[in-house]
Amino acid sequence: MINRIAYKKIQYALENFPAVTILGARQIGKSTIAKAIAIDYPDSVYLDLEDASDIDKLADAQGFLEKNSNRLVIIDEIQRMPQLYTALRPSIDKHRVPGRFLILGSASPLLVKGVSETLAGRVRFIDLDPVNLTEATQYGISQDLNWFRGGFPVALTATSDEWMQDWIDDFISTYIERDLRWLFGRDFSRNVMRNFWGMTAHNNGSIWNASNYSRSLGVSSPTVKSYAELLEAGFLIRLLPAWYVNAGKRLVKSPKLYWRDTGLLHRMCRIGRFEDLFGHPVVGGSWEGYVIEQVVQHKNRDLDMYFYRTQNGAECDIVLVKGIKPVACIEIKLSNSPNITEGYFNCIADLKTKQNFIITPFSDTYPYFGATVCNLKAFLNDFLPTIG
Repeated sequence: MINRIAYKKIQYALENFPAVTILGARQIGKSTIAKAIAIDYPDSVYLDLEDASDIDKLADAQGFLEKNSNRLVIIDEIQRMPQLYTALRPSIDKHRVPGRFLILGSASPLLVKGVSETLAGRVRFIDLDPVNLTEATQYGISQDLNWFRGGFPVALTATSDEWMQDWIDDFISTYIERDLRWLFGRDFSRNVMRNFWGMTAHNNGSIWNASNYSRSLGVSSPTVKSYAELLEAGFLIRLLPAWYVNAGKRLVKSPKLYWRDTGLLHRMCRIGRFEDLFGHPVVGGSWEGYVIEQVVQHKNRDLDMYFYRTQNGAECDIVLVKGIKPVACIEIKLSNSPNITEGYFNCIADLKTKQNFIITPFSDTYPYFGATVCNLKAFLNDFLPTIG
């Protein structure tokens, strides 16, 4: 098993909160972590809500929870029974001790009605993201392989690219044909959703404009927005917001859309080998999205993350903000000998940031006209912890 950074966070949270919820995409490794944690709780009980027999055990949910009030109860895929949250609240309040519930969910709680209100102050939410560069490196996986195959554990550790492709094809088909309806209880056109996935993949890293997708797909803008909402709530895409707290400039205010897992992205673009990635039109956006996902996972939680673009074309890929103060401008380049345009330095001048970086795959670290050029690993390990 790949050692996940979230594992220790979950252990610590169970020692301090009555309920802990692990959130992440389907097949990202939530159940694997939960079963590993269950070893530390020999008397724990595991309920998989994809199993009819486990669902039957919760016919009298309140009674079941009372009977197991002194055990860690692990509930997998809780969004199948959102009414359980109603039973969890009184059970926690009656016997409020740490480590009572470990809950696994594949849908954002924002789309599960009543979760935040019902368990406010009682639950700690922890995201389980795709396997990141630090985790992959510790497992002996290279940066190139992590970037190409993405962070779903089965795809990342597949014995061949062919097996990886087969697994991702099955994942995509199952997600479109079953999981989206199952997770969110919404109806949609499978063909339109599949085409939407393909369009977003080929436009990965572009400004999100629902009207453009609407015209191409032949559906309404609200429908397109609902499709994007489902993928974001299922932890598959990220909408990176624009930073526009600057009244003196005409700024782009729409977010950028990125696929969070580059393995899915590459398969949707039918890129079969790492060597085929270079020369493909999506390669720049793919590397950009990969770096953004790494920064999101490694940054201090007090830092918020945006991009910055003026109507005149000056752009910065990442702006790290503390409170309402931009503290770092980051440009992402695929070349190890980057050629930086004037627009990036205009962004630095606009935002008045003191720590500025140009991230490449494998370059050395050196100063560059008020910024620092460095490779991704150096940025994550040496520079990012010092920002803000």
